[in-house]
Amino acid sequence: MTFSLLAGRVFVFACDPDPDNVQPCVTVIADERGSVVVDAGNSPGRALVVQEALRSAGLPAPRWLVYTHSHWDHVWGACAWPADVEIVAHEAALPVLTAEAERPWSHAYLRACVQDNPRLALSFRARAWAMPSWEAFRVLPPTTTFADTLTLPNGVELRHVGGQHSEDSLVVVDPTSRVVLLGDAVYPPPYHLRKETDTADLALLRRLLTPDLDWYVGAHEPPATRDEVTAYVEGNVQ
Repeated sequence: MTFSLLAGRVFVFACDPDPDNVQPCVTVIADERGSVVVDAGNSPGRALVVQEALRSAGLPAPRWLVYTHSHWDHVWGACAWPADVEIVAHEAALPVLTAEAERPWSHAYLRACVQDNPRLALSFRARAWAMPSWEAFRVLPPTTTFADTLTLPNGVELRHVGGQHSEDSLVVVDPTSRVVLLGDAVYPPPYHLRKETDTADLALLRRLLTPDLDWYVGAHEPPATRDEVTAYVEGNVQ
């Protein structure tokens, strides 16, 4: 697997198309001041694969690691990234990940959680597959947080959008590349919290359909053009 140039300075390491693996894409916004890495990978092993691809592509060393939200598949790889990387997230992610860092993660713990709540089975099975070893594993809370918006020194914009999937969801906008990275912000709630009536957040997608953006990157699907997203929104209007 390699990084592919999407547009401008945005490079995408594709998600795993197998939904059972729950491996979202990892995106790099490359700049001479250092790369912005968006999402950490779903495990330390995945993070190491992404880092090797980053080096092979000749992309700048990571300076910032942005969590689009606090769900495991976007943050569990963080402990394998260099220790000097600045981890950035919305302020609502901090208490969530601080609590997650205290949980006794292991395969036995995952099994016990599923026994208590069988609706966790889909997510927790994927976690078990992603983690052949728990040695040196840590959940890392962000080191920098913000409330509404934050612009990094290289012009990358972080915008809190919240929503049904996760309260702390943010989108990452690179104005120079005309790309928005959506994370999971437009998806329904996680499976164990989802109701049959829950659908994608079309209202958020509609707000993001602006003339200054050409590409829309969800974490678990291929990038889409503005025309493709427009057609999707219009085709699903109730």
